[in-house]
Amino acid sequence: MSFDLNDRIAKLLLDEPFFAALSRTLPKRQDDSIPTACISVDLESGRYEMLYNNSFFSALPEVQQRGVLKHEFYHVVFEHVTRRRPSDVSPEAQKLWNHATDLAINSHLKGELPEGVLMPGQGEYKDLPAYESADWYLAHMPKENSGGGSGKGDGGEDSEGQPGQPGQQSKGDDEGDEPGDGDDKGEQGSGDGGGHDGWGGEGNSEAEQMARQRLKEDIKKAAQEAVTKGWGTVSSSAQKEILDRLETKVDWRKVLRYFIKTSQRSHRSSSIKRINKRYAYIHPGKRVKRNAKVAIAIDQSGSVSDQMLAAFFSELNKLASLATFIVVPFDTQVEESKVYEWKKGQSKKAERVLCGGTCFEAPTKWANENNVDGLIILTDMEAAKPSRCKAQRLWMTTKACADRPYFQTNERVIAIDV
Repeated sequence: MSFDLNDRIAKLLLDEPFFAALSRTLPKRQDDSIPTACISVDLESGRYEMLYNNSFFSALPEVQQRGVLKHEFYHVVFEHVTRRRPSDVSPEAQKLWNHATDLAINSHLKGELPEGVLMPGQGEYKDLPAYESADWYLAHMPKENSGGGSGKGDGGEDSEGQPGQPGQQSKGDDEGDEPGDGDDKGEQGSGDGGGHDGWGGEGNSEAEQMARQRLKEDIKKAAQEAVTKGWGTVSSSAQKEILDRLETKVDWRKVLRYFIKTSQRSHRSSSIKRINKRYAYIHPGKRVKRNAKVAIAIDQSGSVSDQMLAAFFSELNKLASLATFIVVPFDTQVEESKVYEWKKGQSKKAERVLCGGTCFEAPTKWANENNVDGLIILTDMEAAKPSRCKAQRLWMTTKACADRPYFQTNERVIAIDV
């Protein structure tokens, strides 16, 4: 039976303002290669998405469809998809972590999930209380489960790695995937497209940081909306935990690196030194060079501190190997005579060349007219919202300014540690 989750989502979350707001920010895509559902990250876009199995969802009554959705969303808000998993990467240890995250979540979803799910106070975890964190459950697992347990009869998987109940592993997630009911099938890569080699390692840390930052912003907006519209069934303890987690820090340096890398354009040229894959030794091959031309618009108003400028320039010096920067000083206008090119490999010192008011329309117009690949604006956010930028635009500021911006934007706003 055809089941389009996007068509049903509004009805399913009608009485859940917080989850409805969060749901609007997570793309949902059918993927029948997974048994149930999961939260995954798209490495190309640097965003999280929800994948679901059509047959699994269509067979559930609405109360359980809503329960599975909330199960996945709770993994998001409790940071099971973004925080570092236990250092022990053995299958047994990872399975225990999967159990712990499900116990932490399913405490909030009694009566809303399919039968057989892991639940505090029931089955092999009958002696564990409800409403504790995943870390607490991991530390207090029954001794007989210290080797990972049989996994049978708990809604998880048996020793052959068969799928369990809702919330399969996040595809390619190395940092707290989406366990359903103790299912570690995705970790073992046994047919559901799971596994943890796709992201979370050093090679993909920038994509992970970008996805994490976007997710944090989405949760913050959903929480703000819930304050006025209500939290639905989110308990007061869960509300407090969600709000507390919004204070966690994101590595702005990794986000900046990811932004620059995703601004790169490819330039192809013919080369007789490369073999043409389609017409070997008949036509020359192609040489691909990637570079990014990124404009760094620096707010020169007096409210941008020298300390903030120094921190930003320090990181740009390290990133100069990735791209050619065009430094664009501005206050109420761009001072063309002060614009200069920061070529790859060069090192620059922080400097202030203007000191006036602030107008973000000035650097945006300059970027649109000069055909750059990306625009990064270092500012205190204290001016009116500018018009659309043709290139992707990133805002960098202090935490205090990020928490109280003059305008709201769906573009990335990154707080610099100074």
